[in-house]
Amino acid sequence: MTKQDKSQQSMKLAVFGATGGTGKEIISQALAAGHEVTVLVRDSSRLTVTHDKLYLVIGDVLNPEKVEETLAGSEAVCCSLGNTANNPDNVVSEGTRHIIQGMQKQGIQRLVVVSALGVGDSQDQVSLAFKMMMKTVLRKAYEDKERQEQIVRESDLDWVIVRPGGLTNASATGEYQFGLDPSIGGGQVSRADVAAFVLQQLTDDTFLHQTPAIA
Repeated sequence: MTKQDKSQQSMKLAVFGATGGTGKEIISQALAAGHEVTVLVRDSSRLTVTHDKLYLVIGDVLNPEKVEETLAGSEAVCCSLGNTANNPDNVVSEGTRHIIQGMQKQGIQRLVVVSALGVGDSQDQVSLAFKMMMKTVLRKAYEDKERQEQIVRESDLDWVIVRPGGLTNASATGEYQFGLDPSIGGGQVSRADVAAFVLQQLTDDTFLHQTPAIA
């Protein structure tokens, strides 16, 4: 088990996927660290966090104008978009495409994306049972994640793609396995620890243009 520590200066962040479990943790921890956070949400009632440095844009990530409004003035971006039953099958990849295009227009370079273990070259880091799920009930979600990662890789941004294992709602421990070692398996990790790791990637170049796992 290892821990990554890095002090951060306050920044202006844009967060997409804010109402998901990991997104909420990213927002809470970013605000606690003194960052100013703007989020894009379709339904403000789904975001229970309130803070004088939290700004809401009401809209959809598939609407480029709303994405650009969310990005305005930001220095870095966290993207933890996920698939839900009510979303189109391509919401993660197409939403990410709009985010990247907006960032390029506005000259924002830093993008940290939450993907998942099992995507891309990390397929052998998950169990056989989970591989079967990826080919059946999770097939469309994982295909969308594959497209998302490809879009990020092809961009000219300073990106980091974080691939967590199985997510839990446990408290942050500050201790977890992370890195590029293919022996890091798909064990469980709390959303709180993932959020902390994501925020560290905003200023740490260790994994720039790489896809660290966290479990």
